[in-house]
Amino acid sequence: MTDAEIELSRIPAAGPLYRRAAIGLAPGFGPARRGDRLPDQELVVRGVTVDRDHLTGYDQVCGFRLADALPPTYPHVLAFPLALRLMSAPEFPLPLVGLVHVANRITVHRRIDAAEPLDLSVRAVDLRPHDRGRQFDVLCTASVGTEVVWRGVSTYLRRERGGTESARPEHGAAADGRREAGEQRTPPVPSALWRVPSRVGRDYARVSGDRNPIHTSRIAARLFGFPGPIAHGMWSKARCLAALEGRLPDAYEVEVAFKLPLPLPGTVAFHAAPAWTFALHDPGRGRPYLVGGVASI
Repeated sequence: MTDAEIELSRIPAAGPLYRRAAIGLAPGFGPARRGDRLPDQELVVRGVTVDRDHLTGYDQVCGFRLADALPPTYPHVLAFPLALRLMSAPEFPLPLVGLVHVANRITVHRRIDAAEPLDLSVRAVDLRPHDRGRQFDVLCTASVGTEVVWRGVSTYLRRERGGTESARPEHGAAADGRREAGEQRTPPVPSALWRVPSRVGRDYARVSGDRNPIHTSRIAARLFGFPGPIAHGMWSKARCLAALEGRLPDAYEVEVAFKLPLPLPGTVAFHAAPAWTFALHDPGRGRPYLVGGVASI
């Protein structure tokens, strides 16, 4: 174990971490001055086992078939409380409340059986300028013994005044999907139309631990500038992958960009192309909510 590695005995509860982050915003309770560097820490929990009832609930909320193999987005949910603990710590340079999840990339190295205990690790890297503020990546890894079976990279943005135009050029499957689907003047003909009920925000919060109130409360959503609750980005990604289930390769990378908030309730147009790009659009105005793609590895 290195000085930067902190091994925890169990996955922390997400609820107290959200409450700590919210209290930290109140005058006199937050840190007087946050640093400008990401903490040199890697949080690790070993031997995490899957609760089959929880997995069943997750599958049902996201549209996956009930199976012994983990859905590609499920390890993200397992590791999410570790990411919360990291980002809600007083020494973290950006407050958790107000962070925007703008992109996610998952690499599935092989099928993961639900009976396999997983070692999970999480760290934050690459705090960098963005034209609307600052952004960084949270890296998550799931291993079975010494074998890395899954990786996830979540990119978060903190909107701030005085951003810079030095944002990095986009690349990879999500950028390809954006060019093909998200930035066309006329969106592609949908493969399906999905009705997304308002309960999706509450249901996904329950199975994911992501209880950010912008997904469940109209009042909280309005405080952050939304007319009403919005769907979780990772629910949107999971729902797209559930629609592609059975056609995905054994090992692959799937990358998405979260373009616009998906209002709840709402109707979305799902489009999947033969080149393994996919997107969610507003069926009326054609605006993209999510664009992405899959690439074999």
